[in-house]
Amino acid sequence: MAEDASSAAHKAAASWRSLGGDGLQIPFVAHMGFSLDACADGHSEISYVPLPEHRNSLGVTHGGALMTLLDVSMATAARSETPGHGVVTIEMKTSFMQAASGPLTARGQLLHRTATMAFTQSTIYDAHGSACAMAVGTFKYLREAARSATLLQRSASAGHTE
Repeated sequence: MAEDASSAAHKAAASWRSLGGDGLQIPFVAHMGFSLDACADGHSEISYVPLPEHRNSLGVTHGGALMTLLDVSMATAARSETPGHGVVTIEMKTSFMQAASGPLTARGQLLHRTATMAFTQSTIYDAHGSACAMAVGTFKYLREAARSATLLQRSASAGHTE
């Protein structure tokens, strides 16, 4: 079982390289096991099979895992037209429509963009094609993926005292 999880995480991590080149690494996305299935022309599709540890006390996928999937699918849709550029989430509004379990698919869409901002939406569907959750979000474009990583590292370092 641990080998299956490791193999799935490796496959998921590899699927993101097409978006930002070999240097793009998103450790949390790999940890969650998200797989980038499509990313082009302002659209993205991400598949996700929640692990037992991703469930809430009711036995369904935790809302935080769903929000992460929505956030990543919107960011990916925003980045689909600017590979190599990073984005950061400015705001996100989420609506949960029904419990989500089993294999899930998030479909993100870039609704409008300016030189510096992306306006997006995403919906998560279960294996039966039923909508489980949806979100709208605003993202800020960064000039390049490397710059976004540098900003995040500086931000993390600023919070630590030695």
